[in-house]
Amino acid sequence: VSAHRMKRPWAGQVEKPPEEHIPRYDQRNPLCPRNTRANGEVNPDYESTYIFENDFPALQPNAPGPGSDQHPLFQCKAARGVCKVMCFHPWSDVTLPLMKKEEVVKVIDKWADIVEELGATYPWVQVGAARTHAHTDVWASNFVPNEPALSDRCQRAYYEKHGEPLLLQYAKQEAGKQERVVVETSDWLAVVPYWATWPYQTLLLPRRHILRINDLTTEEREGLADIMKRLLTKYDNLFEVSFPYSMGWHGAPTGPHLKEDNSHWQLHAHYYPPLLRSATVKKFMVGYEMLAQEQRDLTPEQAAEKLRNLPEKHYKTRETQETGGGEEKEDGGK
Repeated sequence: VSAHRMKRPWAGQVEKPPEEHIPRYDQRNPLCPRNTRANGEVNPDYESTYIFENDFPALQPNAPGPGSDQHPLFQCKAARGVCKVMCFHPWSDVTLPLMKKEEVVKVIDKWADIVEELGATYPWVQVGAARTHAHTDVWASNFVPNEPALSDRCQRAYYEKHGEPLLLQYAKQEAGKQERVVVETSDWLAVVPYWATWPYQTLLLPRRHILRINDLTTEEREGLADIMKRLLTKYDNLFEVSFPYSMGWHGAPTGPHLKEDNSHWQLHAHYYPPLLRSATVKKFMVGYEMLAQEQRDLTPEQAAEKLRNLPEKHYKTRETQETGGGEEKEDGGK
C-alpha cells in the first residue's frame, strides 16, 4: 500500500467522462427490445430479464480436441461450453442501482436459474453484471477456470486446518472490526477486502454458510437486491457518474462436483471498479504491478470510509428533484 502516491500530480491518461444522457431506446443498441442483432436475430419486445445464446460465443460445446501428440511444455485440452447473454432491463438508460428492488430480485432469480440449469452439466458457471445496458455474459465451461480453482484450493486448505469456511470466518472478523465495512444487513456484508488491489474493490458476502447462489432463500434474495442497490448507489455517488465495474459471482463448482463435499466453499461476489481519482482517471496495472506485485494507491480502510460516508440516495434522483424534472418514479425512473 503506497497511499502517499495519491499526492503526486497526475500527468497520465485522462478518460472521456462516461456518457450520462443515454437514450431509453437506442436503435443502434443490439440489446434493446425489437432490435436486430449482428446475426440477424430480432430481440422480442421483452419487459423484464431476457436471455439468449451469445451470437459470438467464446466457448462452444463441440470444440475440437488438440490431439495427443504434445510436448510436456505445451499442454492443452479442449475448452468446451456455452455462452449466453442476459439483459436485466429493457431500457438502455437504467442501471442496477436505478432499478426497482423487485426488478433486481428478478435478476437474482434468473442468475440462480442459470446456475441451476447449466450447473447440472458444467463444472463452472460464471455469472455477473456489466454496467452498460445492464446485462451480463454467462459462461459455462467443462473445466474450473484459474481464479475459482485458486479460490477452491485456498478455501479447502483453510477448512482442513481450521474446520470452518474461510470466508465465513472472514465475514465475522470484518463485521466485528467495521473499519472496512461499506454496507451491511442482517443477511449480507459488503466490504473493501483487506487484500484489495483495485482502489474501490469490494467483496459481497452472505452471513450464513451458502455454497451457491441458487441456495439463497426468498428473504436472502430480497436482502441481496437491497444491499446491491445500496452499494452500487454509493459507487455512482462517489464521482457522480455511472460507475464502471466488472462484477461476478463465485460459488462452489457444479456439474460432477455436485456430488462432492464442498463445505469449504462460501458464496461471494467480487466488484472490480477501475476508477481512482475521478470519473476520468483510472488505475492501470503497469510496470511494477505487472512484473513484481500489486500496489494500492490508498488503504482499504480509506476506500471503505469514503464509500460508507456517501449518501444512499442516487445523485440522479436528487438532480431530478432539485430541477423539478417531471414526476419521479421509484428509484429514479421517469
